[in-house]
Amino acid sequence: MGLDTDSKSFDEKTFDEKKDAHHIAVSSQAVDTAAELSLGDGAEIDPAEALRIRKKIDFHIMPLMCILYWIQFMDKTTLGSSAILGIRESTHLTTNQYNWLGTIFYLSYLVFEFPQNLALQRFPVGKWMSANITVWAIALCAHAACKNFAGLFVVRLILGMCEGSITAGFLIVSSMFYTRTEQTLRVGYWFLMNGTAQIISGFISYGTLHIKTSGFEPWQWLMIITGIITLIVAVAFWFLFPDSPTNAWFLTKEERVIAVQRIKVNQTGVENKHFKKEQMYEALLDPKTWLFALFSLLDNIPNSLTNQRQIIVSSFGFTPLQTTLLGCVDGVVEIVTIWSGVQLAARLPNSRAYVSLLYFIPNILGVLLVNFLPWSKKIGLLFSVWLTGVGTTGFVLSLSWLSNTTAGHTKRVTVNAIMLGAYCVGNSVGPFMWQAKYKPRNHVPWIVIGVCYLACMALLIAIRWLLARENTERDNEPADTTHDVVYVERTVDGVVEKVKVDKEFLDLTDFQNREFRYVL
Repeated sequence: MGLDTDSKSFDEKTFDEKKDAHHIAVSSQAVDTAAELSLGDGAEIDPAEALRIRKKIDFHIMPLMCILYWIQFMDKTTLGSSAILGIRESTHLTTNQYNWLGTIFYLSYLVFEFPQNLALQRFPVGKWMSANITVWAIALCAHAACKNFAGLFVVRLILGMCEGSITAGFLIVSSMFYTRTEQTLRVGYWFLMNGTAQIISGFISYGTLHIKTSGFEPWQWLMIITGIITLIVAVAFWFLFPDSPTNAWFLTKEERVIAVQRIKVNQTGVENKHFKKEQMYEALLDPKTWLFALFSLLDNIPNSLTNQRQIIVSSFGFTPLQTTLLGCVDGVVEIVTIWSGVQLAARLPNSRAYVSLLYFIPNILGVLLVNFLPWSKKIGLLFSVWLTGVGTTGFVLSLSWLSNTTAGHTKRVTVNAIMLGAYCVGNSVGPFMWQAKYKPRNHVPWIVIGVCYLACMALLIAIRWLLARENTERDNEPADTTHDVVYVERTVDGVVEKVKVDKEFLDLTDFQNREFRYVL
């Protein structure tokens, strides 16, 4: 690899892996993109300086991540909000067609999820997400022009295609900039914006009910207003959101080095732009990949409540205005429970499974109450529905848990795609539980939801047991020194020198790096 005297950057020359008695030489494509910033640098980081850098990163990326996650959830749930604003009547939707509009969003998300993850690995993360946000903003505005099921079907499909880049992209970005404990908190922070979205969307919906325009209905105004907000965010993302700590515009060169060194403890590196088939195969053969995927699928069948909740609350006897405002409470429940859950998980070592279990208990109680309370007790039924929102914390913790327990960039994007694909399957199947023949009590869908929650609790225990067993096995193994002395070659002033690359930046998977320990 060539380096000139002024710029210590890799060229495109590739070295095959080669070994001698004491060293292993690897290709520049094999190592992490952050390896260049860490070459030969074994100095300790000043904790105060590391904290300053983390706060600077928080200041520049967390507001953007939180705003975008608020926007994407608000946009996704415009269908549910529009249900009581007249969209079903205006576009002559049957119950089955309305359910299909919820399903096609997630089927599209599913089909495009793996291509989106590959694109996030290949292209600059911030720019790719911004392009997707722009397309989905246009599609959202286009909802207002739809006159029938076919038109709405197409724009919902486009929304699903674009949203596949957001959660996957945020998981990658969180792992690039933050330590594993910090990731648990920050994934929670941007995910709880779903609750904020429900509150703000409720007030926007309430406002649109008071807009009186000839030929343009409240649900159409909702689509236009949210679409314009989304387009503004897309522009901000393009110019302000960084692609990686190695090139973040708001960090100096010295600060980038510290940002990279800060996350060495993760043993997952920052990113690698080259797709590695062996890492994809490892992800497919890893049991925890499929346990997390099954958890994601079952936990998101109940998520069909997103588009049904306002219809259910309205059926209790509340007016459209009351139903719209009561929807804000769902957001408050989600904010409080996610915030408290991630705080507990971050402060109690190896507690992710147990905290998630704790937050599923109110969900089970809510399902029991909504099934057995007399239909005349509309306040009690309302509180029962609100209780079923508490368990969202379990899914939030599972996202950061999966990211924390997976190393190797290609493996990480693969398991992210599988888990989010399972999320789509659950959300695609869920809407079809809500059939007209089950109304008004909807006993069948509520029973299915309760069974899903119980199964999720069992899966959390199984995942924790599997990871704890693997940690114990690794603790009993002799030290693995295979990757202790790995170097890349570079040329400075015509002289070829070998420079050691830290194990943390070799883009090793959690299977390959036997020093990797799974958080529980």
